[in-house]
Amino acid sequence: MTLLCTPDVGVPLPPDNISYAELRERAAAACKTLEHLAVNGLPPEAFDETPSDADTVANLIDSFAEDEVKTNKSLDTQKFSAISPAAVFQVNELLTEFGRAVVKNAVQVRHLVTNKLLLETENPDARVRIRALELLGKMSDVGLFTERSEVVVTHRSTDDLKLSLREKLQKLRSKVAKEEASDAIIDMEAVAPLQNIDVDAELGA
Repeated sequence: MTLLCTPDVGVPLPPDNISYAELRERAAAACKTLEHLAVNGLPPEAFDETPSDADTVANLIDSFAEDEVKTNKSLDTQKFSAISPAAVFQVNELLTEFGRAVVKNAVQVRHLVTNKLLLETENPDARVRIRALELLGKMSDVGLFTERSEVVVTHRSTDDLKLSLREKLQKLRSKVAKEEASDAIIDMEAVAPLQNIDVDAELGA
């Protein structure tokens, strides 16, 4: 199918102080254009990934996350048009789903993970559903499967501590006294047979 393009004549040029287009806006507009071209005859081979697409997407996203303004200024229309359609779709998907906050804002990542787990609770596979519910239950906000260990600290006055120590010392003293008395009884029993021996008879005197 042949596309007939009619240019608009007399369109005024934008002012010099126009703000640079954001990468997110460029990627979204480019994806819409590519989708329209695909419907109107652009061959599917044009969307095949090239070996350098992964590096291009990674470098572009890293640069955008580090300095958004600098990336928007340096990435003009000519440079952006050199990116392959497959890489454009990947960049748009990353920026739409995660945004720049994925690097600096853990709250958005938390919400994304929670939403993904909620979707997995409707999975046809029972194992996937149970695992998703288990992970949701372990979240700190829910706390269904969180293991807790309680430490009880009892505050006692100085007088109570002294009394408790005095009682323990008294018990130790009583135990030691009983052991000493028991040892004395054993010694007397060992000596008792010797008291009945006739020394003169034993010595033959």
